[in-house]
Amino acid sequence: MPAKYIRLANILRESIFQNTGKGIYKLPSESELCEQYRMSRQTVRTALRLLTEEGLIEKRRGSGSFSTGLGAMQNTIAVIVNHAEEYTAPTFLANVKSALNAKGYSIKVYSTYSKVAEERIILQNLQNDSIRGMIVEGSKTALPNPNLDLYEQLMAKGVSVLFAGGIYAGITGCVCIKDDNYYGGYLLAKHLIQLGHTKIAGVFKIDDQQGLERYSGFAAAMRDFHIPLPEELIVWYTATRLEALESKSDTSFLASLLRRNKEPYSAVICQNDEVAYWLIRELSYADIRVPEDISVVSFDNSYMSDLSSIHITTLAHGKEPGAAAAAALLRMIQGESVFSEELPWNLVEKNSAAPYHP
Repeated sequence: MPAKYIRLANILRESIFQNTGKGIYKLPSESELCEQYRMSRQTVRTALRLLTEEGLIEKRRGSGSFSTGLGAMQNTIAVIVNHAEEYTAPTFLANVKSALNAKGYSIKVYSTYSKVAEERIILQNLQNDSIRGMIVEGSKTALPNPNLDLYEQLMAKGVSVLFAGGIYAGITGCVCIKDDNYYGGYLLAKHLIQLGHTKIAGVFKIDDQQGLERYSGFAAAMRDFHIPLPEELIVWYTATRLEALESKSDTSFLASLLRRNKEPYSAVICQNDEVAYWLIRELSYADIRVPEDISVVSFDNSYMSDLSSIHITTLAHGKEPGAAAAAALLRMIQGESVFSEELPWNLVEKNSAAPYHP
C-alpha cells in the first residue's frame, strides 16, 4: 500500500484534473485537509509539496494553494502569428515558449501569412485538438474578420483566447495585450518636433490596428504642437505590399514617398524598424543623407534598427510582449480576472534623427 501522503496526493491530483477548465480552483486549507482525510499536518504538507513539484499547484502567500491550470491531457497552447520566421516573431515566440514551458505547457505555432482564409483553416483544425489556450496575432485587425464564429466556438469549449498586438472588432470576452501605439506615435512625433522638425512624413500599415493607432498618435502630437498635419506626406501600405517588400524587395510604396516633392519634408516616422531599414536604403540610392537631409525614426528597437547602415532611432518595449502575453494567458487559464493591457514604450536615440537646420 502506498504511503499516506502519496494516497492523498493521488486524491487531490484527480480532483484538480476534474476541475481543470472550470475556473480558479483553490484547494482546502491544510487544516481542512487534515480534518477531512484524518491525516497529520506533516502528511498533508508532504502531499502538497509533491503536487507543487509536479507543477499542478502553487502556494500563494496568505491565500493557500491553487491549481496552476495544468490538466491530465490538455496542456498545449496554440500560438497563431502572421509569419513565424520573420522580423520580431522569433523573439516573441521564444519568450512565449520560455514562459509557458516553465509552467509545464507546450506550444504549437501556426502561421496565417496575414490571410484570413488561412486563419480559418487553422481555427477549424483546432476545433478537434485538445488545447488549453491560444495566443493570437490577428490578421488585418483593422478590417472586419469572418472567423469570429470559430473563436467563439473555441471559447465555448473552455479554451482561453488571448490576442496579442491587436484584436478584431466585434469579438467579445477576449483579452488583448498590445503596445501603447497611440502614445508611441505621439512620442516619436514629439521627439522630432523638439528637434525642430515641422514637415514630418509617415509610413503606416492601413489594414492593421497597430498602424492606425500609431498614425493617430502622430496626428495628435502635430495638433497639440499647432503644426498642420501634412496628409499628402502619409504613405499607407497593406499586408500584400509588405509581403512583396519581404519576398521580392519591392520598395515601390516607399519610393513613392521620395517622389512627393511638392511638399518637402525633413523627417519620417515609420511603422517599424523593418520599414525604416528599407526606407533608408531607398534614400541612399537617391543620394539623400540620413540624418543630415532627412531624419528617420521607427518602432520596436529590433535587430534591424542596428542592421541599417545608419542605426535607427526607435522605440523599445518597456515590457516584453511575448512574456506579458504568456503571463496573462496563464492567469486566464487559472480562472483569474485578466484585463487588456497596453505596454509602454521607451525612446532609444541612435543616429538616424538629428536637429533640423533650415
